[in-house]
Amino acid sequence: MISSLFRHSFIFFAFEKLRIHSLKHKLLLSSILLSPSLLFSSTNHHSSNQNPKGGVLALNLSISTRNSHSRPSASGTVRIPPSFGKIRKLPTINKSVNQYTLSMTTESTSMARQEHRKFHFSIDRGGTFTDIHCILPNQQEIVRKLLSEDPDNYPDAPTEGIRRILFDYDTENTEKGKYKRGEKVCTENIGSIRMGTTVATNALLERKGERMGLLITKGFKDLLKIGNQSRQDIFDLTCYTPELLYESVKEVDERVMLAKFFDEQINDDAIMGTYQQSTFDLMGSPKAGYGERVEGITGEKVIVMKSPDLDAVRVQLEEFRQEGIKSVAIVLAHSYTFSEHEEMIGKLATEMNYFTEISMSSNVMPMVKLVNRGHTACAAAYLTPKITTYLGSFRQGFDEGLKNVMLTFMKSDGGLTPVDNFGGHQAILSGPAGGVIGYAKTAFRKSTGDESEIMPVIGFDMGGTSTDVSRYDGSLELVFESTTAGVSIQAPQLDINTVAAGGGSRLFLRSGMFVVGPESAGAHPGPVCYRKNGHLAVTDANLILGRIVPQYFPSIFGPNEDQPLDLESAREAFNQLRVTDEGHMYSVEEIAYGFLKVANEAMCRPIRNLTQMKGFDITNHKLACFGGAGPQHACAMAKALGMSKVFIHRYGGILSAYGLSMADAVNEVQEPAAGVYQYSHPDRTQDDPSKTTREERLAFLANVATENLVKQGYPQDEIVVEKYINLRYQGTDTSIMIKEPDFPSDCHLPYADAFRAHYKREFGFELEGRDIVIDDYRVRGIVPGKSPKESRVVPSIGPPKAINKQRAYFETGWEEVDVYNIDDLQPGHEIVGPAIIVQSISTIVLELGCIALVTSHGDLDITVVAQHTIDSDDESMNHEIVEDPVQLSIFSHRFMGIAEQMGRTLQRTAISVNMKERLDFSCALFTSDGGLVANAPHIPVHLGAMQSAVRFQVEYWNSEGREGLKEGDVLVSNHPQLAGGSHLPDITVITPVFHKGEIIFFLASRGHHADIGGISPGSMPPHSTKLEDEGAMIIAFKLVRDGKFQEEGITEILKAPGNIPGNSGTRNLHDNLSDLRAQVAANNSGIRLLKELIDEYGLRTVDAYMHFIQQNAEHSVRSMLKDFAKDHGSRAEAIDYMDDGTPIKLTIDIDTETGSAIFDFEGTGPQVLGNHNAPPAVTYSAVIYSLRSLVGQDIPLNQGCLAPITFKIPEFSLLNPSNDAGVVGGNVVTSQRVVDVVLKAFKACAASQGCMNNLTFGDGKFGYYETIAGGAGAGPTWEGRSGVHTHCTNTRITDPEILERRYPVLLREFSLRHGSGGAGQFKGGDGVIREIEPLRPLVMSILSERRTLQPYGMAGGCAAQRGRNLLVKNNGLVVNIGGKCSTTIDTGDRLRIETPGGGGYGEHNRNK
Repeated sequence: MISSLFRHSFIFFAFEKLRIHSLKHKLLLSSILLSPSLLFSSTNHHSSNQNPKGGVLALNLSISTRNSHSRPSASGTVRIPPSFGKIRKLPTINKSVNQYTLSMTTESTSMARQEHRKFHFSIDRGGTFTDIHCILPNQQEIVRKLLSEDPDNYPDAPTEGIRRILFDYDTENTEKGKYKRGEKVCTENIGSIRMGTTVATNALLERKGERMGLLITKGFKDLLKIGNQSRQDIFDLTCYTPELLYESVKEVDERVMLAKFFDEQINDDAIMGTYQQSTFDLMGSPKAGYGERVEGITGEKVIVMKSPDLDAVRVQLEEFRQEGIKSVAIVLAHSYTFSEHEEMIGKLATEMNYFTEISMSSNVMPMVKLVNRGHTACAAAYLTPKITTYLGSFRQGFDEGLKNVMLTFMKSDGGLTPVDNFGGHQAILSGPAGGVIGYAKTAFRKSTGDESEIMPVIGFDMGGTSTDVSRYDGSLELVFESTTAGVSIQAPQLDINTVAAGGGSRLFLRSGMFVVGPESAGAHPGPVCYRKNGHLAVTDANLILGRIVPQYFPSIFGPNEDQPLDLESAREAFNQLRVTDEGHMYSVEEIAYGFLKVANEAMCRPIRNLTQMKGFDITNHKLACFGGAGPQHACAMAKALGMSKVFIHRYGGILSAYGLSMADAVNEVQEPAAGVYQYSHPDRTQDDPSKTTREERLAFLANVATENLVKQGYPQDEIVVEKYINLRYQGTDTSIMIKEPDFPSDCHLPYADAFRAHYKREFGFELEGRDIVIDDYRVRGIVPGKSPKESRVVPSIGPPKAINKQRAYFETGWEEVDVYNIDDLQPGHEIVGPAIIVQSISTIVLELGCIALVTSHGDLDITVVAQHTIDSDDESMNHEIVEDPVQLSIFSHRFMGIAEQMGRTLQRTAISVNMKERLDFSCALFTSDGGLVANAPHIPVHLGAMQSAVRFQVEYWNSEGREGLKEGDVLVSNHPQLAGGSHLPDITVITPVFHKGEIIFFLASRGHHADIGGISPGSMPPHSTKLEDEGAMIIAFKLVRDGKFQEEGITEILKAPGNIPGNSGTRNLHDNLSDLRAQVAANNSGIRLLKELIDEYGLRTVDAYMHFIQQNAEHSVRSMLKDFAKDHGSRAEAIDYMDDGTPIKLTIDIDTETGSAIFDFEGTGPQVLGNHNAPPAVTYSAVIYSLRSLVGQDIPLNQGCLAPITFKIPEFSLLNPSNDAGVVGGNVVTSQRVVDVVLKAFKACAASQGCMNNLTFGDGKFGYYETIAGGAGAGPTWEGRSGVHTHCTNTRITDPEILERRYPVLLREFSLRHGSGGAGQFKGGDGVIREIEPLRPLVMSILSERRTLQPYGMAGGCAAQRGRNLLVKNNGLVVNIGGKCSTTIDTGDRLRIETPGGGGYGEHNRNK
């Protein structure tokens, strides 16, 4: 029996620890605890042959207060361990509406385990560390961290982590010898395992998935290799792209087409007469429009032109088997709506009983876009077997293979799924997703003591190899298309932005700058301090600066995993940097601190993009920091970002694992659609055309999702169903997944209202006059995970007691700071920075002036003192600003970040396909004299040209008799010869930035407008001979005057070409005006960001570093030129010819002392009576692009690249034509040839395709424009890439299914033109074949080059094949239409474009 004294003592203890404030509950609890009927028992659950070591003192009390009229009732039991000692700590206190539970561990170390309680594990297997969160049988939470790869000590980190925890806490089985290292882990007491893993991500990055083959519709064999034809890095001459996932591809002779456009004129004899009379089947392919008509899943009518021959497919599958391929992806055109052909082939492959994975694109992700769906199906086929293999290996580490343990995995969308439903394409963000759930459930709440509204949260997950950034404002933000390691994944994923900067990011001094990443030291060998002969990394910098305290960091290093971090080796590695040009003037600490500042800025950049590019104010957000390395950087980053709050959860070092413990179980089902949700016509806006189908499909999908979760063992009454519709405006590709809004029962078409509101917030406007259409229905079935209890307000109790002192380096230098142990912190403790808080899994660094308050849950709410801003008026004019390599690196990030955000604003707010989807635009910053400072890497041909445009405007408006410029003015121009333009469709918008009435900088954006008038639709006429044929000409005009958009004036200019006989004014004024406003908005966003930078650093400093950045680029180019002259001599020459025989000749003379050079184009042919003349600005762009590519390092792209260059371009030549010469082709074809000539002179690589293959087609109802990829030239160490845009362009191409869904054409073929690349030691890249068949008569125009002369090879390499443009008539006649042609093509005819390849490099070994 227990004494009355103990009972009374326990009552008061329970009041305090359970925070029971209700008098009613206090009285009830007292009566229970004092009641003789409540049993206090001493129990021993150990067997007779074991020595009891203690256990748990637990009170379990249920209080029922179901309604106000009933008397509260309660029952409870207190169990006391055999040897009750003093209470050691209180790890778990749970409280809910009707239940209080208190668990207290006694001084003894083992548990008195209740038989019905088990261990529940949540594991995040990251690239560097594996984090484990475990709920013990007594509900106590513990965490563990260990290296993900440590082959000398264990084969699998998650298994080892589980074993270690069970060994430490399941003493009963430990003493039975069940958890020995090297033996299978006993699963008797494992309740569940939840896991997020990077297995799939790593396999994708390292290309170590399953060997797989691809079956794809005939004509598209190389489609996934071509992709959207853009390249990742525009300055990489190798055009590097990751390897394809499949190793063998075979074409299935089948085809379906959408019936819509064909059937519209099927009864029009004028159109169809000749077509119907002809029975000729071109090249044996099925004839368009002929075949069975069936209704697809989306409701679209589909014509089955040809079904697959299963006997032939069986032979192809058998060939896969003979090749040793065990996984197959099946990707057929339009299977998103008509899946029957894929299902037939899938069934056949299954019956062969050989393939381990059969991935049908219609099953993996039934969404329109053949390329993305195909990549997703390949990812599933490539990665799922890898996951299956890993899971088999993981299960092998446990007895009975985890047969009776609930094993679930985190998907990329933030939901848990059973292991058997876990596909490779769903696993790309499996690890990071847990962290998003973790901070969403812990940080999205009011800060302690803060009565203001809940702040949206930025998640900052800094790991060893990379940093993930995301945002949460009450709901998970998902994206449905993303690209990872060169593979486009079309599946729901959390909107997580990743930057290659983490604790393991390597540190370099390059070209006068401090560089962090993107290379990583990884987990093995890791940073220098890991004692594995690793690389200098961010972790090493934190260590030698005292921001990591080795004695409190896990001693898991060295051969026996028992040594601390190696401080001395890290210091010595930094000391070696002091002998470099960049580091000789700094101490070791200054170098390390400089790297930290650059790393912080690299991680701030995606946070700025994530918020500001979507219209959010970053200063109104809270920074939730997690990941092992994140707490060391969070406060400094918050200061830099202007954020006032930082939240660090008590499990911040393993928050991804903790988030897994709270994650929802999710089952998603989705199907495509093709219907109108709301009509735009005023008389029909109240119609509800999709009502019946919509309600039926959503109800069906909801039932499927619910049944799937019930089958997994979840109670139906716990399942929550969320319904979504994927909506977009007709004629656009920007779809938005809209969740079913909360709306009154009488609300009409609520999804449309929600869509428009979201669209306007995201893009700044609504599209009037366009139907809202449905692309997909989606249902998300959810079993909600647990959420932590709300934190209560606690008063400050002052600082805790420090456990140590530590020298740590901050912005003021070395500081003697207090070190605190996280385990010693109590609610209400307050710590003022600078200080260091250590825990077993991470280190928290409080910067100067930051104040951390410990919440009632033991988390840290940190208030960040605003970073000091500089008043430009107070800047000392006497203080000399000296270039600092650290600041140079930071400003390089900031300037480029501003240009990139301008680009994102332009993409968001533009309306045209050219800018919003093809991304045919560029944005840049300029000094007050018009010198380029930073140009985001958008379209290369714009790179240097905008500088000429800005400088012309400065000179024009400031010349005598002009009105000058004042605040509120925005300028516009496009004239190529007079105003620094490239060609007329590229319109430049320029905004001056004022300070105290003086212009301090300029911002500009240039975008390709789809039409600005002229003699042909699209303003890209193949046969124009005069500039006036090509559209509206703008020399100088104030688009905005005194802050007012001059719509009337610009409209008059854009319509002016219509006054010229045979010409037309702009054919799409609405889009022109909308895109011009978007360009103004982009410039304004840049002004705001630039002024924030000035507030932070001061005008003189910002201005100085603009010039320092230019000088840095200049230095890099001069060094490259001197190195070239040293190896090849001071003179270089090259000549190449246009198809009409016009030469482009270049002589380069290099001053070997200064690195200056003269680029002399004397000998270039005269201007032509055509349109491929190129204004000087195009030549400047081609040269700056070439020089930046030749430098071979990531240097700032700006005017400094051209500073060493003197240009000599003969007047009235092809590259410097008269003011009225046609130039529309010069920008798109001649620019490519100028680059080829420059690279030829430098002996850099063979010629690329030398063209952009500009294609336009349309009629009186629509117009379409695209540029088509070709082959890249090979170089000294690389083969040229095939099917890619090269050099001066990088625009995307429309997906085949979108093309056929939106326009009246059938894409017969889009493949590589095999063998068109030049032979050599390194082969040139192949061009492509693009064959298009109109479904009604269309005018098709092609503007191209390299149709006569071949792209040259280099160093003995062979030339590539020239291109061809062919008209294939429906009677079998094939006509070569030449490089420049515009003609009407009838129904049944085809335009076949064969683009040039790239030249080969090096002698070709014909015997090889």
